[in-house]
Amino acid sequence: MAQILSVNLAVPEPNSAKEVGVTGINKRPVDGAVPVRAPGPKTVGLGSGLVGDQIFDVRHHGGDDQAVYAYAREDYDWWEAELGRPLADGVFGENLTTVGLDVNGAVIGEQWRIGSELVLQTTFGRIPCATFQLKMGIPRWLKRFTREARPGAYLRVLRPGEVRAGDEVTVLHRPEHGVTVAEGFRAWMSEPELLPRLLAVEEAPEDLREQLRRRLNA
Repeated sequence: MAQILSVNLAVPEPNSAKEVGVTGINKRPVDGAVPVRAPGPKTVGLGSGLVGDQIFDVRHHGGDDQAVYAYAREDYDWWEAELGRPLADGVFGENLTTVGLDVNGAVIGEQWRIGSELVLQTTFGRIPCATFQLKMGIPRWLKRFTREARPGAYLRVLRPGEVRAGDEVTVLHRPEHGVTVAEGFRAWMSEPELLPRLLAVEEAPEDLREQLRRRLNA
């Protein structure tokens, strides 16, 4: 059964990788239910979709199309074997650590019901940044993370609700276009020949699609 293994909220820490100076990438599991709602536009909204979470670099993170970030425990287990070190839930900065759910294999625009009310929709994969590199402290981490194409998924909130550890995750709808989170990530980061397929995905964020149009027309 697919379910939420942990719900993770930010514990702010200094960030020398960006001018903002503080980051919320350090997330740790919390007990109990956490309300989830659409945060509004990037830069002027509430940032994260989870009440109690914090986003500081609001220019590049958060907003309706990045309201929630999910990462699979199975992918953490794979990285643990590769890196030879333990990786706790939340260390990649995800709000929801899942189990039994193929997050990277989810189709962009796929809808998940979590618990009895909350409905989320996948929008795109996580694009690694300098803060992530600093957090991991592994040489050439960004290139390594990109090469493996296990980015985890950003999600928008279609119906607000609460989420707690142990909640079941049900896939309500899967678009027929078939472009997965991992394929979209590869198209954007390393395989430009896939960009036309990604551009055709109507469920992808509009600002991303606009950037795709410019890249393809250049």
